[in-house]
Amino acid sequence: MPILLDEQRNYPLPEMHKVRQSFPRARLENIEACIERELTKEDISGKIKPGAKIAVAVGSRGIKNLALIVKEVVAQIKKHGGEPFIISAMGSHGGGTPEGQREVLASYGVTEEKMGVEIVTSVDAIPIGRTSGGINIYFDSVALGADLVVPINRVKLHTDFVGDIQSGLCKMLVIGLGNQVGCSSVHEADFDNFADILIEAAQMIMARAHVGFGVAILENAYDETAMVEAVPAEKIVAREKELVKIAKDNMPTLMVPDIDVLIVEEIGKNISGSGFDPNILGKSFLLKKFVLPVPEIKRMVLFDVTDESHGNAVGVGIFDVITRKVLNKLDLPLMYANALAVKSPEGSKIPITADSEEEALRFAIQLARGADRDRLKIVKIKNTLELGEIEVSDALLEHVAAHDKLTLV
Repeated sequence: MPILLDEQRNYPLPEMHKVRQSFPRARLENIEACIERELTKEDISGKIKPGAKIAVAVGSRGIKNLALIVKEVVAQIKKHGGEPFIISAMGSHGGGTPEGQREVLASYGVTEEKMGVEIVTSVDAIPIGRTSGGINIYFDSVALGADLVVPINRVKLHTDFVGDIQSGLCKMLVIGLGNQVGCSSVHEADFDNFADILIEAAQMIMARAHVGFGVAILENAYDETAMVEAVPAEKIVAREKELVKIAKDNMPTLMVPDIDVLIVEEIGKNISGSGFDPNILGKSFLLKKFVLPVPEIKRMVLFDVTDESHGNAVGVGIFDVITRKVLNKLDLPLMYANALAVKSPEGSKIPITADSEEEALRFAIQLARGADRDRLKIVKIKNTLELGEIEVSDALLEHVAAHDKLTLV
C-alpha cells in the first residue's frame, strides 16, 4: 500500500459546493397511455395474432421505468389476443447463465409474479448465418421458435463505437439475443465499422426470425422517460437511425471543461454497459471519437459499485484510484465473462486501492501531475446518469458564476 507523506496526508482539502446543471427536460407523463396508443397503431397491432406465442425480449440495462414499460407492453399484447412471455436478452451479462440473467431481471422488478407471465432465461443460441465480413451470427433458440419477437430497449449513444445506429433495438437483436456465444462472436468485429455490422446482422435475423416490432425507449438528461415508440420490424433500421440523433440531443454533459480530479460516487451495469458513460467523461479504452463536449480530466476516483450491478464492475479499470469498498464488491468471474465476450480486458483491471474515500482522493491529488495544489479543480458526481446536481471545489466557483447553465445551490 502506497504511503502518503505527512504534508500530503494533512494538506487541507478544498471545500466542495453543490451546483445545479440545467438541461432540457422533455418528459413522458403518462407512460401506460402512450404504450397503449403505440401498440394500437395499425402497423403494430396487426402483427399480434390471437393465440400467438410472443417473446418479449428484455435486457440488463437499468432503464428508467423498465418494469412499468414491460408490464404494459405485455398487457397490451394480451389485450390484442397474443400470449406473451418474457425472455432475457443480455448477451454475456448475468455471467451468461440462466440463473444470473434471471437475477438481473428480478433486480429491475421484472419477475413472473409482477409481470404475470412466464420468464425464460435460456441462453442457448443457434447459428443463423455469417455476415459479408465473415462474422458468425447467433440467435436465441427460444426466440427463434416464437411466433413473434418483440425487443424492448433504450436507444442511446453506445459506449464503445460511433455510427448511424448504436445502442438500441438492432443491438438487442444481434448481441442481447445472441447470448454469450453470439455476443462473443460479434465482438470479433472491428469497432470502426461495428454499426454497419449490427445493421447487416439485424437484417439477417429479421429475415429468419419472426420479429414483429420493437419498443424503443428514449430518456432525457435527467434519466427520465422522454419517449416510448413501437417500431414495426420493417422500419427498425431506418427509424433507429433517427432515434439515435434524438437521443444524442437529450444527453447530459459535464459542464466543467478542466478538472484535476473527478470523483465518481458509483458505477454499475444498471448505469451503463461500461459502468459509466464514456460519452460524458471522455474516457474510454475503446471509443475513439466523442460526439459530445467532454472535459479534460487528469485523474479519476471511484467510491462504490451499485448493488444492481451484482459485482460486475466492468469499467473500473478506467479509474486511477478506487476504495477498498469497491474492491470488496468485485465479482471477478462475472467481470471476466463480460470482458472475454467483448474482447476488452482493460475495463476489468484493478486500479490503486485506498482504504477510505479521503485517502483515495489524496492519492488522486498526488497523481494529478501539474495540478495547482492551492487551487485544486475537483468535481464530484453521483454517476453519469444523474448529472442534474454536481459538486465543485472552490477553484471552480468563478467558472460556475460565469456559466448560464450552472447555478450554485
